[in-house]
Amino acid sequence: MYIPKEVLELMDRLEDSGHECWAVGGCVRDWLMGIEPHDYDCCTAATPEQMQEIFSDRQLVLAGLKHGTVGVVTEGGVVEITTFRTEGGYADSRHPDWVRFVRELREDLARRDFTVNAMAYSPRRGLADPFGGREDLKNGLLRAVGDPAQRFREDALRILRGLRFAARFGFAIEPQTLSAMHAEAAGLDALAKERVLTELTGFVCCARAADLGAGSALLCRVLPELGPCIGFDQHNRNHTHDVFGHIAAVVELLPPVPELRFAALLHDVGKPKIFS
Repeated sequence: MYIPKEVLELMDRLEDSGHECWAVGGCVRDWLMGIEPHDYDCCTAATPEQMQEIFSDRQLVLAGLKHGTVGVVTEGGVVEITTFRTEGGYADSRHPDWVRFVRELREDLARRDFTVNAMAYSPRRGLADPFGGREDLKNGLLRAVGDPAQRFREDALRILRGLRFAARFGFAIEPQTLSAMHAEAAGLDALAKERVLTELTGFVCCARAADLGAGSALLCRVLPELGPCIGFDQHNRNHTHDVFGHIAAVVELLPPVPELRFAALLHDVGKPKIFS
């Protein structure tokens, strides 16, 4: 796996100080898919205090310190390095209720959302894939790590993230994972609207009509205006779809510009209400 020199330098410094350090998450997934990663996150056995000492000669960003994250400013941008950790649920729908630092990489990977995001890579140790993410990538399958209902209860935003990943990469959602997404959908109601908008925008901008159809029930949980459009016959010889199907087809035809796609997504939501 190619790792930029400024990231590799930080990893080597931690390793030379006696602390494991791994590139983790999306960068590993993208590399295995043949996609050039846009950013590199790392995790390490070093505590936040040890990282601050090891990088005392560097400019640091410490906004995430209580959650174990130290940002190191490099010529390529800020590289976030997080101590191996487990965490509790998200009662405020934004931050974990508690964080406990651990010594083992596997415990850290076990808290992550989907198997394809629960892989890590070390130039000194190779690929770590305790939950079968590489095989799921090969099979085009999106599967939650461990108990899927528990993953979505911890953070319901993962439900929308699952829709986004499935649409972006053309993954099928593993049946138990999909069932849990629907069963835990009420958790979406408590999320901070800013978090919902970020994931929803990502999904809408990469979704095809089929993705919108498959995710329609979950989509309507955050945009209830779309609900009456599903199955609503337009009684119009110029339309071959129901209202929702027409909306989805229009969304797919547009470039992935948020303003355009959201305009298309909502452009006919008034039809069921004013139909005569």
